[in-house]
Amino acid sequence: MMTPLHIGFIPLVDAAALIVAVDKGFTAAEGLDVNLVREVSWSNVRDKLNIGLLDAAHLLAPVAIASSLGLGHVKVPIAAPFTLGINGNAITVSRTLHAAIMGEIDGDRFDPMATAQALARVVAKRAKSGAEPLTFAMTFPFSTHNYQLRFWMAAGGVDPDEDVRLVVLPPPYMVDSLANGHVDAFCVGAPWNSIAVDKGFGHILHFVSDILARAAEKVLAVRQNWAEKNPEILASLVRAAARAAEYVEQPQNRAEVARLLAQPERVGVDVDIIRRTLDGRLKISPDGTLRESSRYLLVGRENAARPEPVQAAWLYAQMVRWGQTTLSPEALKTAMAVFRADLYDAALRRGAQASPAAPAPVGAFAGPDFDPAEVTGYLASFEIGRRPA
Repeated sequence: MMTPLHIGFIPLVDAAALIVAVDKGFTAAEGLDVNLVREVSWSNVRDKLNIGLLDAAHLLAPVAIASSLGLGHVKVPIAAPFTLGINGNAITVSRTLHAAIMGEIDGDRFDPMATAQALARVVAKRAKSGAEPLTFAMTFPFSTHNYQLRFWMAAGGVDPDEDVRLVVLPPPYMVDSLANGHVDAFCVGAPWNSIAVDKGFGHILHFVSDILARAAEKVLAVRQNWAEKNPEILASLVRAAARAAEYVEQPQNRAEVARLLAQPERVGVDVDIIRRTLDGRLKISPDGTLRESSRYLLVGRENAARPEPVQAAWLYAQMVRWGQTTLSPEALKTAMAVFRADLYDAALRRGAQASPAAPAPVGAFAGPDFDPAEVTGYLASFEIGRRPA
């Protein structure tokens, strides 16, 4: 007998492992009858997961941590036994802001420090002339997009809370907001950056892999109590997702995967945009300039699907840095425990000897190396932040 599951997702390319797992029959092969529920906002996904309308979800990694800590909403402990995507975001700016940054840049335009410092000069000139602050959109307060924007800006001397405006927009609304002049820039996952470029509204300024070499983006999330009550069902779901992630990463399957994701009830955008995203080969300017990166989006390769607690620790440290919570050893331990590598290994029947000797570092372009054992010193190294007393 098949086990019915309702799983929520946002129309983004990093939902690929879930979509492929269902549409290629990998979940059915594990005895699961999965209904994928397309949502428009992360608050919808979080709330429906928390109250049990969804059994599992494609979820922002920081939301899983925030929910487990009771930050910004009710406290519902979450388990994340599978990472659906590493990296995959980009910062897109309007044509006007791109021209302003390029006019101030001193150095390589793909160097995030050079662009952040150029942004600081643009911001200072605007303030001196009495112009309105620039507006940057991100997808949720507890999101990698928020922290990546802040990390980049602050490294160049821009205070993201004082010098610019940060606003929340659902991913599908980003492009229209840029086109209408409601925002000057945004950070979002694929395919929405590419759509803005293809329509001639903006330029991709950075892949976030320029800013962080390896950042956990989305996770497969379930409620902790659901995981405890349904260990075999969860293991089956992890196995199906792992099989799908491996399928997505095979070059000979990319055309088919892009067609599956392009369906209206899935991501629902042009198949060519999705294919470029999967290949890490994106058009970054309306004139057709292309840029390639092997690290743009990792779905399964380089052990990307295995949840690493160090990634959760880094995200928690950003929450502390920007005043969303206070630092405590207990909270850090709780945050790291959200990323369940043990459940991943058990589902795939992989012993400790098959696991990496050490988790891959976050690899930020600025600041000290991150060590979960030295969060206090790490945070103290930054001049700009909102850490509560």
